[in-house]
Amino acid sequence: MEQQQSAQHENHDFIFRSKLPDINIPSHLPLHTYIFQNISQFSHRPCLINAATGDCFTYADVQLTARRVAAGLTKLGIQHGDVILLLLQNCPQFVFAFLGSSFCGATITTANPFYTPAEVAKQAAASNTKLIITEASFVDKVKDFARENDVRVMCVDAAPEGCLHFSELTEANENDIPGVKISPDDVVALPYSSGTTGLPKGVMLTHKGMVTSVAQQVDGENPNLYIRSEDVVLCVLPLFHIYALCTVLLCSLRVGAAVLIMPKFDMVKLLELVEKHKVSVTPFVPPIILAIAKSEDLQRYDLSSIRMIICAAAPVGEEVSNSMRVKVPSAIFGQGYGMTEVSSISFSLGFAKEAVDVKAGSIGSVVRNTELKIVDLQTSASLPRNKAGEICIRGNQIMKGYLNNEEATKNTIDTEGWLHTGDIGYIDDDDELFIVDRMKELIKYKGFQVAPAELEAILIAHPDISDAAVVSMKDEVAGEVPVAFVVRSKASNISEQEIKQYISNQVVFYKRVTRVFFVGSIPKSATGKILRREIMARL
Repeated sequence: MEQQQSAQHENHDFIFRSKLPDINIPSHLPLHTYIFQNISQFSHRPCLINAATGDCFTYADVQLTARRVAAGLTKLGIQHGDVILLLLQNCPQFVFAFLGSSFCGATITTANPFYTPAEVAKQAAASNTKLIITEASFVDKVKDFARENDVRVMCVDAAPEGCLHFSELTEANENDIPGVKISPDDVVALPYSSGTTGLPKGVMLTHKGMVTSVAQQVDGENPNLYIRSEDVVLCVLPLFHIYALCTVLLCSLRVGAAVLIMPKFDMVKLLELVEKHKVSVTPFVPPIILAIAKSEDLQRYDLSSIRMIICAAAPVGEEVSNSMRVKVPSAIFGQGYGMTEVSSISFSLGFAKEAVDVKAGSIGSVVRNTELKIVDLQTSASLPRNKAGEICIRGNQIMKGYLNNEEATKNTIDTEGWLHTGDIGYIDDDDELFIVDRMKELIKYKGFQVAPAELEAILIAHPDISDAAVVSMKDEVAGEVPVAFVVRSKASNISEQEIKQYISNQVVFYKRVTRVFFVGSIPKSATGKILRREIMARL
């Protein structure tokens, strides 16, 4: 209603909506209540299948365990609004911890287990983490931070000395959950994203926002229903990423599908699991699509159970998507587009079996209960169809803001509630969106975000480097990789290999620079902003 009223003050012709009708979304409900709202229909059906062990948990098991975890967290002193950091590979405990924290009104922040100790510590400190749940093999990454900040560490496997064990949560009495009043505007998830520019920031996703995002994808009448209750959905994408957390896990749980959890991508194992469990929905990212399209192993396995392949996190080329259609003819193939700040997917493609049914380059129309406009980069005026400008989105699924960063929030969400994505695109005559460029500085390595500013800060801290700029370079496998342009300090002879090693020691693998180019100066604007396009032109 609020959206409609505010839209009356703007040009109706230039605000675009979904091809599907709006639906009633119960955004007043806490996330866990909404997710399990229809559990009576499928309580005894498989909910989580652990690919690593073969263990299967029914919906009744998962809900009960999540409630026990909530009671256990409360017993540990975790209160409404406290932050718990998950440093985990994909496993059922990730799901129990996330849902359990929702039940007791806590907030989950997710980190990549391959982060360096410094990266994990930075996120834990910025989010004011009270408890870290991890695996024994990652304890060394967090033990110094935990000791210095009096933060407890809990392991889901064999707990080293001084660590708690996850069983302390799962063995609690589920009836001991406190009567916490959860507001729709309370933050339930705090993933970190670089947004349109700059360093990683905590994205405050509320109960209302995440309920809205899931509902937009799987509720209501939808001719191209993404996930159905009878589906077996593969979850090989990392749950610490919003795509897997919301669009794979939570959407599956809402409709009563079975989720097959793989800890990491392995081609042969993935094909074996698809055949064994008759997987019907496979959400992927472009590097996995590329690997499958090029694989010689496919013909050895029965993949006829696959009903739908979805690709998101980065664009996939037409050639590769056509190859997938040939390799897995039983499947419908489509792309989605979204960002952490909009609780995952904000556009979804009308899935199609034939390449001719899908316009090359289209990422579909905006999801329901959402408004979209394209604004002129110079004047910020709303643009009509077939004119390219910045894509802006408005709806209940967008973030509350960046944690403790008012300025970055104001730069992303304007006073009328429009979230500025930093992507440039246009809407065609059929209300389908095409992305043509990116304003934001992010580099997308296999769907992972790399913030140039973060790498530049590390480079400039080196005594032998006086200035630096990091930009993206196209790469067939990764999509994009970071490369550095470096100005040596006076009398310095620092080499490319030394710089690459220096970066490697401090960041996760996908943030490592693949090339270093030595230059006399870094081109900058009068205000000191790095002129990245000018640098990239040199590539």
